Amino acid sequence: MLISKDHCRNLARALSLEWLETNGRGGFASGTVAGAHTRRYHALLLTARRPPTDRHVLVNHVEEWVHIGNEEFSLSTNLYPGAIHPNGYTHCTSFSSTPWPTWTFACRDQHIQREIFCVRGRDIVIVRWKLMGTKSAPVVLRVRPMLTGREYHGLHHENGSLSTLAVIGQQCVAWSPYDSLPAVRAFHSGTYHHEPDWYRHLQLPLEQQRGLDCEEDWWSPGWFLFELKPGKPHTLTFTSNATDSLDVTRLISRERVRRGRLQKSAAGADPLAEAFRQAAETFLAVRGTKQTVIAGYPWFMDWGRDTFISLPGLCLVTGRHDVARHIIESFAAHVSNGMVPNRFPDLGEEPEYNTIDASLWFIYAVDRYLAYSRRRKSIRSLAWPAVKQILDGYRRGTRYNIHMDGDGLIAGGTPGVQLTWMDAKIGDWVVTPRCGKPVEIQALWIRALDVGARLADEFGESEYALGCLKDRMHAVESFRKRFWYEDGQYLYDTIDGPEGDDPSIRPNQVYAISLCDDLLTKEQAKQVLCTIKDHLLTPVGLRTLSPQDSRYRPRYDGGPLERDSAYHQGTVWPFLLGPFVTAWVKTFGESAETRTEARAFLNGIEAHLQEACIGHVSEIFDGDPPHQPRGCPAQAWSIAEPLRAMVEELRAPMTTTKARSTTQKRAAEL
Repeated sequence: MLISKDHCRNLARALSLEWLETNGRGGFASGTVAGAHTRRYHALLLTARRPPTDRHVLVNHVEEWVHIGNEEFSLSTNLYPGAIHPNGYTHCTSFSSTPWPTWTFACRDQHIQREIFCVRGRDIVIVRWKLMGTKSAPVVLRVRPMLTGREYHGLHHENGSLSTLAVIGQQCVAWSPYDSLPAVRAFHSGTYHHEPDWYRHLQLPLEQQRGLDCEEDWWSPGWFLFELKPGKPHTLTFTSNATDSLDVTRLISRERVRRGRLQKSAAGADPLAEAFRQAAETFLAVRGTKQTVIAGYPWFMDWGRDTFISLPGLCLVTGRHDVARHIIESFAAHVSNGMVPNRFPDLGEEPEYNTIDASLWFIYAVDRYLAYSRRRKSIRSLAWPAVKQILDGYRRGTRYNIHMDGDGLIAGGTPGVQLTWMDAKIGDWVVTPRCGKPVEIQALWIRALDVGARLADEFGESEYALGCLKDRMHAVESFRKRFWYEDGQYLYDTIDGPEGDDPSIRPNQVYAISLCDDLLTKEQAKQVLCTIKDHLLTPVGLRTLSPQDSRYRPRYDGGPLERDSAYHQGTVWPFLLGPFVTAWVKTFGESAETRTEARAFLNGIEAHLQEACIGHVSEIFDGDPPHQPRGCPAQAWSIAEPLRAMVEELRAPMTTTKARSTTQKRAAEL
């Protein structure tokens, strides 16, 4: 995506536009088009010491000056208290995100290009400068790297314990500011001059907006000098790998070829689907010898719920079936008491099992993996034991009072614990507790029983299949009796809670349509979708609560208390457009007219790709117009679910309705 000179030189606009590079190991580089940092997470070399966890910022920034004759021009921009210095953004003429973040600057009559990119699978970031054109007067580039060496959620301040020493070699220099962290090695094509200094009081305005500490200090060990000539690019490569040499030219060539293959579009493809497909790799990372999904950048790790909601869109519709298998295998190995982990802590402690839905989303993902890959033997050995553990665990009861009730539906919840995806908690206050029987949990449970029946039948376990069919039939019957809210003509959000049945208009009811075919009549499904469209649909996603509700919060802003109390009380979530599009096409038919209407629901997030983090979709948006993007600027399921719906519902649907209808036919015969 190309950002014009007018936008690059508009400081407010250029600061609002972010770029992101990830390395597939949990590490990343990020910043703004303006060049100034606005978040604590903006950095050049940010690595995960135990991929994808234990992240540290090693190199924050590079400050650049161009010398042409007696004139000096800065390419950098920094924010200080009451000052912008230097103001390199005023020389920027364009920014492109393809194939990686690339800036062009005009300094007098010379044009200099800067590129920044991560190398996939390595803790390496490369910065490259080129003098454009064929003829030029001598141009000298001076570059100062800025280092911290801090945990990525923290901030760094001037201190006496930092080591200012350097190990200077042939075209390589190494610094070890702190003994507890790996050395930073810089491979360069210029000359290095050791001259340590501190840059103090850097301002991070987005942290200030979030009610957090917003100032830090950077340490600079020295500076590099490069003589720029047309046709002779110069590079500065940072790595935390213990290596004495790097073939930087080969790394660049291989990365360019790899991205060229990734960015090749299919003929006649929908541009939005192609943009999502290209962005999908961003969120895939290693965990040990397996794969996982990073829920969002810059501050989330891998979460069970996010992983399995995102897996079909990130891996299956994009053809990454082996990656999907590794992800399923990674989580299947950690099933405990019928639950998959919802979170692997940053520092590698025991996984956290604190969700009612992640395990059911795991079964859904297994089903979708089988539908795409057809690898039944793989599923039997890899996932079938875990699927049965989950189904049996929910039947007999597991953590947090999660259990199959007498009506065949799943109940759960204990005071002070948030179990569904609406999981905001402030101190001991769970903002949306949803104890009892949440609507989407029942849809997931009924879908999981359907999967259990089909897989058991496939693997010759007829008695187990029959048990799943009976339980499913019982749950469907109870759902139909209990969840329809006659006065509103839509579904209760939760039933049998501490305060009875909850008729709040929330988006969770859409899953009763998108995940199952037989929970509602066609007329009921239309009523539900019309209610959602009237109360919750926005150009960028679904609100989490109707604006007519007294608890509705129109904006997600302020400090942690204000933001968390609005997180699921009206805030818009774009990932919900995926199930909404699926439900819409299932309910109103697969005609060209219906699909065109459903595709229009995604127009808002298509426009958003040139806002916030370029090429990505934010985690959330304000409930009220103009629906300001908030939260994580690049969220996995915000891309994965709309992409899945586009491929499965709007372009070339892959359906497993035959298998589902066969199961339902057998249930009807009982």
